[in-house]
Amino acid sequence: MSEKKDSGVLQGFKTFLMRGNVVDLAVAVVIGAAFTNIVNSVVKGVINPLVGAIGTKNLDSYSSCLKGPCEVGRDGTVTSGVMILWGSVLGATLSFLITAAVVYFLMVLPMSRYLARQEARRQAREGTKEVIEVTELEVLKEIRDELVAQRGAGRSES
Repeated sequence: MSEKKDSGVLQGFKTFLMRGNVVDLAVAVVIGAAFTNIVNSVVKGVINPLVGAIGTKNLDSYSSCLKGPCEVGRDGTVTSGVMILWGSVLGATLSFLITAAVVYFLMVLPMSRYLARQEARRQAREGTKEVIEVTELEVLKEIRDELVAQRGAGRSES
């Protein structure tokens, strides 16, 4: 009995793993992890220097003292006061927006256009098939009606 149960569990697990959604999700996670390196390089190599032209290259250094006086120790920790590190939030937000823009413009938008074209082609093919099928059905009905009319006329003459 336990062998059947184990076999059923293993079969269920195999079915779960072979579903398209699980495989698609695994591929997405792997590609997303690899894509993170590209985005980080773009942020460090392009965005931070552009921001550095205005202020500093490192956004993490932007902060405001909420309750002063704020003093920062040599190791970078706040020793007194309440410091808001809004630069790191800005940097993370820029990284997110860049990632979202690149994913959208390089992956989502081209794929949605491709899928829309495929759907339009499929609908065009199905539309022509339906027209042909409807036309053939109408012709067959007309032939049937003619045969019935001819049989009816032939029987009344005899």
